[in-house]
Amino acid sequence: MRLNMPRPMFRVGTRQGDKRGAVFTRRALLLMAGQAGALGALGVMLYGVQVREGVRYQVKARENSISTRLLSPPRGRITDRYGTVLAGNHSTWRALLIAEQAQDVDATLDAFSALIPLEPRERARIEREARRHRRFIPVLVRDFLSWDDMARIEVNAPDLPGIVVDAGTSRVYPTGPLFAHAVGYVAPPTEEDVADDPSLALPGMRVGRAGLEKTYEKTLRGKAGNEQLEVNAVGRVIREVAREEGQPGEDVRASVDAGLQQAITDRLGGESASAVVLDCRTGEVMAMVSNPSFDPSLFNSGVSQAQWQAWASDQRGPLTDKVTVGLYAPGSTFKMAVAIAALQARAITPGEHFSCPGYFDLGNMRFHCWRKGGHGSLDLRGGIKNSCDVYFYQVALKVGIDPIARTANRLGLGTELAIDLPDQRAGLIPTREWRRAQGHPWNLGDTVVSGIGQGYIQVTPLQLATYAARLATGRAVEPHLLADAAKEWPELGLPAAYLAAAREGMWAVVNEPGGTAPDARLPDPQWQLAGKTGSAQVLRVSREQREHGFDSSKLPWRLRPNALFVAFAPYAAPRYALSVVVEHGNAGATAAAPIARDIMMETLRRDPAGRSMPLVQPGPAQLAAVRSNKT
Repeated sequence: MRLNMPRPMFRVGTRQGDKRGAVFTRRALLLMAGQAGALGALGVMLYGVQVREGVRYQVKARENSISTRLLSPPRGRITDRYGTVLAGNHSTWRALLIAEQAQDVDATLDAFSALIPLEPRERARIEREARRHRRFIPVLVRDFLSWDDMARIEVNAPDLPGIVVDAGTSRVYPTGPLFAHAVGYVAPPTEEDVADDPSLALPGMRVGRAGLEKTYEKTLRGKAGNEQLEVNAVGRVIREVAREEGQPGEDVRASVDAGLQQAITDRLGGESASAVVLDCRTGEVMAMVSNPSFDPSLFNSGVSQAQWQAWASDQRGPLTDKVTVGLYAPGSTFKMAVAIAALQARAITPGEHFSCPGYFDLGNMRFHCWRKGGHGSLDLRGGIKNSCDVYFYQVALKVGIDPIARTANRLGLGTELAIDLPDQRAGLIPTREWRRAQGHPWNLGDTVVSGIGQGYIQVTPLQLATYAARLATGRAVEPHLLADAAKEWPELGLPAAYLAAAREGMWAVVNEPGGTAPDARLPDPQWQLAGKTGSAQVLRVSREQREHGFDSSKLPWRLRPNALFVAFAPYAAPRYALSVVVEHGNAGATAAAPIARDIMMETLRRDPAGRSMPLVQPGPAQLAAVRSNKT
């Protein structure tokens, strides 16, 4: 009997299991192959990134943590002839904005303003400069930070991305107002300045705006450097990686003597005045004072509205450089130019006499001499010594205005000089052609008043000092402020005898009895000074006023005549020439001459040109005797 036993299930199961296992194995292999391929591709990529391109990505990663900043170069110093610093630098702290490190410039400035308030105009400037410059160039946010300001910025650094505290330099003028007009000042660059030189966009860069700072701007400026700083994610500086210093600006050594400048300033006191001292052989400016003055450092840190109004309201004009841009009628100091012009034109001779009864009539016009009773009969020497107006009225008419103008120009008056300063005014020595160009004829009366340095004539104190130097040496001396820049000046082309005649008259003015400037006499014979006074009216005086005893000293200050004096010394071997102009000082003999004497004494005593002159310093008794006119 046959039993129908069921077939073993495992056999059926084994066949199906083999089939399914084969399918599973193929899938697994495919999956593993895919995974292996992906891992292989990833490995190849990692190899490329880490091995083949490893150096490049390492550099990129390093660049992400390294911030490169440009460094403004130290500005060159300006010193006097002995090395005294007239313009230098000192360290300051400032806040800068680096736009490329700031996620949102506006948000950063908002956060900064919450700590240190920014004026709307400051905020506008920062935003304007951030847009205008490349994003890696720092923009100045706030200069002259205090310790408290720096502490607030550092504590809140995570909330101020792009803001860094940096050490910079600021321009300082150790002598304050003493050399403000000659040395000048600096100020932030304008957009036009930056367009010409992009390095001026760096924080702390300044541009000379006046004086030597402006003339020698490129010499003083220098070239920018750079530094590499490691920073963290919020821009905080971790360490300095590398630094390449910029090229500092070159120093400029000026010819002036700070000690002499201070002595002159002290002597002028509260006067609205100017004084210039030249080495009349080299043309070096030993001192040039325009009084009153101002503190040039204020232009670097910012001039307040109150300060500006104070300057503007001062009728003595502290911001005006009286030496180079102040224009004055030269008055009687002009008479030597008239005399030389007349001699050159052979219109007169040194011994020819002219009579002075106290006035000169030309048609229906009467021109007065400063001495009401007149001087009598005078030759050239007497005319200069006594400063006789009537003598020079007649001399001027004999020679004419055009030869006078040519000689005056040759002597340095009414013309631009070659001084190394950016701003000067040429003044005016009128001519017939000049007057015709204005649509008017030249009148004989114009010639008459020109003979005593009045009328249309205008000169600067610097021109007057140059005039004195050229009279003293007979050479075309040009003033300059750069030390050791002397050269051999050419001859003026004027006959030595004519120059000597003018110099002899100047000597008599000071040293001979009856001269108009005994107060300018020096106490020692080896210090003899030759000079000439001048008083230039700023208000016309009528005949009626003269007849009723007109006294200009009783006028309001602004209406009094200007007082002038020109001189050189020693007379026998001239070393120094000077000019003094006291605005509304009334009379050159009493206001300007004593000042000129004291300035020349101090100059000869100090001898800044180093001539090694065997001079004897006067004692108190000698000085007192001179000032009381007893010597």
